[in-house]
Amino acid sequence: MLKQALTYTPDTSLLFEKIAHEEWAIFLDSGKPHGEYGRFDIIVARPVATISIRHHRAYVFKDDATTSFVENNPFDLLQRIMQPYQFAAAEMIALQTTETGQSPITEIPFFGGAVGYVGYDIARYGHQLNDTAQDAADMPEMSIGIYDWAVVVDHREKTAWLVGYGLDERTEQAWESLHRLFNQPINPSLWANTPRKTPQQLFKVAKTVRTNMDADEYAGKFNQIKQYIVEGDCYQVNLAQRFTVEAEGSAWVAYKKLREISPAPFMAFMNLPHCQVLSGSPERFLQVVNQHVETRPIKGTRPRSANATEDAANANELKNSIKDQAENLMIVDLLRNDISKNCAIGSVKANQLFNLQSFANVHHLVSTVTGTLAAGKTAIDLLAGCFPGGSITGAPKLRAMQIIEELEPHRRGLYCGAIGYIGFDGNMDTNIAIRTMVYANNEVSFYAGGGIVADSELDREYKETWDKAVSMLKLMQYFGANID
Repeated sequence: MLKQALTYTPDTSLLFEKIAHEEWAIFLDSGKPHGEYGRFDIIVARPVATISIRHHRAYVFKDDATTSFVENNPFDLLQRIMQPYQFAAAEMIALQTTETGQSPITEIPFFGGAVGYVGYDIARYGHQLNDTAQDAADMPEMSIGIYDWAVVVDHREKTAWLVGYGLDERTEQAWESLHRLFNQPINPSLWANTPRKTPQQLFKVAKTVRTNMDADEYAGKFNQIKQYIVEGDCYQVNLAQRFTVEAEGSAWVAYKKLREISPAPFMAFMNLPHCQVLSGSPERFLQVVNQHVETRPIKGTRPRSANATEDAANANELKNSIKDQAENLMIVDLLRNDISKNCAIGSVKANQLFNLQSFANVHHLVSTVTGTLAAGKTAIDLLAGCFPGGSITGAPKLRAMQIIEELEPHRRGLYCGAIGYIGFDGNMDTNIAIRTMVYANNEVSFYAGGGIVADSELDREYKETWDKAVSMLKLMQYFGANID
């Protein structure tokens, strides 16, 4: 295994900027230095293999060649491709542990593995859903790279490392040049920014941001969900609206501004061949560390206010809301059931319920559910068994997803899928891809939604979708959109 120190910088975006222009460059961003959030940032680029799945057809690039074939089980494909790397990594870890008397795996969370996204519409491969919503995004349902090296920044210890398994011979061949690249003095204008151009000149959006349902259309769909609840079809359904705006220029410039406007603990930027992804997610989906499983569902939202008294009142109202606690508890129970499919019997616990967490633009109620992976089960098994996350579908999950397909005009694409990593060591960390923007074909698209239950109020729920979109709307306003 390979590990070499780099010069620490508090702003990891300056390190990523060195390779931000490269296809398949990905930045898993903990939200610092702008927020007091996560500990680790992860940078990857130049994958040794890639996987894209679109309409049941897989495209796998490996060993300098692309193969294409029909694939009806995306998670099984991911497991098949990951398995040889995981076996090799396990042998390497065991050998070094025997030779040195201690495991080479340290607190560094990622030495190499799969990084990318699994879109919400991967759910179509495992669930019976009608194809009624329009596929406006026209993007792969899954895009994942297999990476043999990474840059990992530890903000608690104030260290930075170039790490890797060296399973691909090209990793060792490129190691010194990679170390020089990431250790050379940082030039903030290295790529997109120049002293002669402002961010607004490097990225621009049209004046008008469009949505796929106005207030009256939302009201009609809201009332349909209420009727389904009365009839006993469901207890909760997440209803989202889609925003779009024409754009041109550098998505990386836009992302740097997003992380200033709205830092969050599970952010990400992905420069993929078919799109760029700008995620400001506050929500962990699934984490696995040495067989320990954690999920942190979010349900319950109030807006932030610049007025300190009003802001505290909003937070206190949310913290004591019986309705929001009940809504959160529905999803906690759903996720307890989902992770139990692949966890040891008796290990699944709801450790914390209804914790108030405050972010740049909203307050949320966040709960924590934990468990232990059962013998013979993997992180990919867990991901497949829980996908998509219950906090952004509803309960019961399948019926909620069928109602979403019926009522939302467009497929969700990446929205409400997951972004993150699965290491060769079997560990995993993923977000729920909310507060997430996709930039493709000169258009930025993003969604915002909320869970509707029996005692939901129309005006309040509709306003909540806009509250959740605030950071993305502020970003569009900064780059030229007219936002009321």
